[in-house]
Amino acid sequence: MSKQQTGRPDRPPSVRYGMIGFGGIAENRLAREGFGCDAARVGPPPNAVLTGATDINPARKQAARALGLRWYPDADALLADPSIDAVVVATNNLSHAPLAARALEAGKDVIVEKPIATTSRDARALVRLAARLGRSLAVDHMMVHNALNRKARALLARGAVGAVNDACFHMQFAFGFEPAEAASWRCASRAELGGPVGDVASHCFYMIEELLDTRIRAVRAVYYPKRMAIAVEDGALVQCDLASGITVSVNVSFCDRRGGLAGTLGNLGYECYGDRGVLRGYGTLFQLSGYPDEPFPIRLELDTGARRRTYRVQRPDNIYQGVIREHAASILDGRRLTGEDGLRNVILCEQVHRSARQGGRTIATA
Repeated sequence: MSKQQTGRPDRPPSVRYGMIGFGGIAENRLAREGFGCDAARVGPPPNAVLTGATDINPARKQAARALGLRWYPDADALLADPSIDAVVVATNNLSHAPLAARALEAGKDVIVEKPIATTSRDARALVRLAARLGRSLAVDHMMVHNALNRKARALLARGAVGAVNDACFHMQFAFGFEPAEAASWRCASRAELGGPVGDVASHCFYMIEELLDTRIRAVRAVYYPKRMAIAVEDGALVQCDLASGITVSVNVSFCDRRGGLAGTLGNLGYECYGDRGVLRGYGTLFQLSGYPDEPFPIRLELDTGARRRTYRVQRPDNIYQGVIREHAASILDGRRLTGEDGLRNVILCEQVHRSARQGGRTIATA
């Protein structure tokens, strides 16, 4: 593996990444924030550097070059470059698994945008391929790196709300009412894992297990009554039975307007209920890290009835950079990431759809 020395002479080596797919999320979240290409706003990670990119849309070349990245004419050219140690796959969902497999076979370690694949069969094959080749495979479950979500996990673990007996995770907003939105993959393609279940309930599933430090062992789900002119479900109500013995709920939708921007972003969060209080997250299930220039000030509220305490981000830690740092460290330290969390997430999405199509039947998870 080639590594690049950057900065001070005593700085550890950096893993060189190339990015396949350079759309809006790839540019603004992964490149500018995660890799710190917008250095005036977000500093670069200490162990990773983005050196090049490619996209099937050649018009994206200008955006990549503006960030100082080498532009490759296609994925084959990027994968053939021996100076690239690892690859970020940030293309459309259907191509995640095939491109990740090609990268692994080319000798690259891989980060895949969520979902890791659009079917559990493809996800499982990718996980097995990475294991066989001894490569580190990660999926961009970036919300576990949110500073307030880490704080929430710590508060719950130490019993700040007492014994947790209920929780609700929710990501409900309006998307698909406009024709252009309705035509996008999120609203028009079940094959791409479009719809609120695949697009956002998937975030809720891994965050349930992260915050409550337990596993989802069964799901039940029903779809919302249909009123939108989109090909996917308008929304879903999901109940998750946990190994800890409690049942929590997930509410996701594309059909709820939630007022304006503040109402919409503030609604992307959770409530965790204990016998001595409740912990509420506002805007903590989204793409925000807590920077002062973000459109909503994310926060946690711990309410015991007698006292309410608010937690805010004091020192922002970019959530996308957290994924990149962890993956790069796994390469440098030789402790391979397996991608199993990405496989589990796709399985849960499939099981929720299966339950909803069978009238809410309980489906046991692996």
